[in-house]
Amino acid sequence: MAKKDYYEILGVSKDATQAEIKSAFRKLAKKYHPDLNKTPEAEAKFKEIGEAYAVLGDEQKRKQYDQFGHEAYTNSSNQGFGGFGNGGFSSWSSAFDDDLDLGSIFSDLFGVSFDFGDKSRSRSRKAKGEDLLIKIDLTFEEAVFGCQKELKVTMDDKCDECGGVGGYEQTTCQTCQGRGRVVTNQNTIFGTFQSQRECPDCNGTGQSFKRICSKCHGTGHVNKSKNIDVDIPAGVDNETRLRISGKGPAGKNGGPNGDIYLEFRVKEHPLFKRDNLDIYLEVPIDIATAILGGEIEIPTLYGNLFLEIKPGTQSGEKQRIRNKGISDPNNQSSKGDMYIIINVITPTKLDRNQKDLIKELSLTDLKNESEFKNFKKYL
Repeated sequence: MAKKDYYEILGVSKDATQAEIKSAFRKLAKKYHPDLNKTPEAEAKFKEIGEAYAVLGDEQKRKQYDQFGHEAYTNSSNQGFGGFGNGGFSSWSSAFDDDLDLGSIFSDLFGVSFDFGDKSRSRSRKAKGEDLLIKIDLTFEEAVFGCQKELKVTMDDKCDECGGVGGYEQTTCQTCQGRGRVVTNQNTIFGTFQSQRECPDCNGTGQSFKRICSKCHGTGHVNKSKNIDVDIPAGVDNETRLRISGKGPAGKNGGPNGDIYLEFRVKEHPLFKRDNLDIYLEVPIDIATAILGGEIEIPTLYGNLFLEIKPGTQSGEKQRIRNKGISDPNNQSSKGDMYIIINVITPTKLDRNQKDLIKELSLTDLKNESEFKNFKKYL
């Protein structure tokens, strides 16, 4: 009887992507796995699905199949494609290339870790410690000019009693024979699955001790508080992150310490408003100064200075003062600018003489001023 089309078996089109093929295989394999599906046809269907994926899940084999069909796999060396009918699951798995990540697929499907012979992964490797994120409140001035902070942090650190080793008189772990992982066999209708997990006796290091450290109980690290001095550069802003490399929690199996990330929360200033590296300051002036001009004293981040107000200055006008902004935390020689926003204040309380002066001023003919001309066009 002619074999069924592999694309039809997986329920995908011939132009399906590898992601679509893998997704279809996952769903069908879970649906028809004999441990989950007790119908009589489940076992045969499961094998059929696996055979289809072994071909379509591999780019090279898929090209051969698209060109020659099942004839590409009918010679004696490929009978049953990897020994579906004869060699059980272990020979079936050998038909898959590493790129298919068969162990990952079946771990997702059935919640078991499988060992397909990759000895390079059998021993647990050194692992970097976790990273810590610490949020720090800064005043506006601390953020602008930089400061030094002392942090008190509680975290896993290398045990100072045993030097982070975990014990004394080190020897090869007898439970895992130095591999760092223990393997158990699980018999199924398709052959033997080898599942593996971290050795519980050596925590994946492959080593044990004749005498365990009483302080860290063999883990090599303890939870303790430590003080860390931090230099915060000038110019940091809200949500700026600063990394302190290698000062985080202890690593695993002798791995390096993690990092500490500082995230800043900067309080607002009552006068200065910040926009990246630039500073904005709203400066109130009286009507007389706005009309006649003059010189006023204003504050900056770096001390007071005198600002010239030109005659006829309008409310909302902006002046720029170069290099009076904030330093770039990544390039301290680069600074932003300071922008002065003029706010002409209208008096609300006047005596009789002042009112008479204003009435006299109101007689001034302003009809030719551009603002009035533009406005009156629409009246």
